Amino acid sequence: MIALRRATVDDARAAADVWLRSFGAALPTVVRPHSDDEVRDYFREFVVPRQETWVADSGDGALVGVMVLHGELLSQLYLDPDWRGRGLGDRFVRLAKELSPHGLNLWTFQINKPAHRFYERHGFVAVEHTDGSGNEEREPDVRYVWKPREMGRSERPLKS
Repeated sequence: MIALRRATVDDARAAADVWLRSFGAALPTVVRPHSDDEVRDYFREFVVPRQETWVADSGDGALVGVMVLHGELLSQLYLDPDWRGRGLGDRFVRLAKELSPHGLNLWTFQINKPAHRFYERHGFVAVEHTDGSGNEEREPDVRYVWKPREMGRSERPLKS
């Protein structure tokens, strides 16, 4: 059973390695502006200690997913390539919505069509497209937003 839990400092390298494997598999044509060691340093020095970082722990000590929240910004959601399509991303998004019930936003690259389909399936809507000049990779991207539905009359729970 995969457990979603808050990351500890000891998880930083393994979380970075999930990011590296996932990025490489999902976005092979996107140029990374940082080396593997720089990514690991960033996770160790900034992401895990300063951001709300969650990991998916396989139970045998291996991390197979990482999600990073910064307020309503879902800034990272990466799964080990071998763990895609098993519902783990769905669990992370449900958790993110629980932790940010008033809404979420995120950026993904325009080239990442599977991510578009994934987030749209979870109720996110594309609200902005850019030419990539605002990101380190210089890759065109898209911003997605999720807002909870307002409960209408027909959706209000019945009093018992």
